[in-house]
Amino acid sequence: MALHPLKKPKIVKKRVKKFIRHQSDRYGKVKENWRKPKGIDNRVRRRFKGQYKMPNIGYGSNKRTKHMLPSGFKKCLVHNLKELETLMMQNRVFAAEIAHTVSSVKRAQIVVRAQQLSIKVTNASAKIRTEENE
Repeated sequence: MALHPLKKPKIVKKRVKKFIRHQSDRYGKVKENWRKPKGIDNRVRRRFKGQYKMPNIGYGSNKRTKHMLPSGFKKCLVHNLKELETLMMQNRVFAAEIAHTVSSVKRAQIVVRAQQLSIKVTNASAKIRTEENE
């Protein structure tokens, strides 16, 4: 049985391109990770036409669709069975994502319990070794 979210609104992103740092294309030492320009004469900070856009609050996501996966669920990080059980009543809103530090033995137990509670697990097949792989 495939799990479906309670509500699946259309997710609209105001901008999908990354904001890149001013002059990161010009110098190798200046990485693309965004840093706010602070120079007194800086044309990006002064918002001249034809320059890079600066991130601001207007690019924020809709409150209803913020942190939402394309499937319509919101992610919740799970480390053990007890944390998984907290999602029992919210299984149509949140999907469990098993933390990367969880071992394959515990991971298998979490996946089985999630099926019993009908909770969607986003990375259920991670770290699971099959007979063919061995």
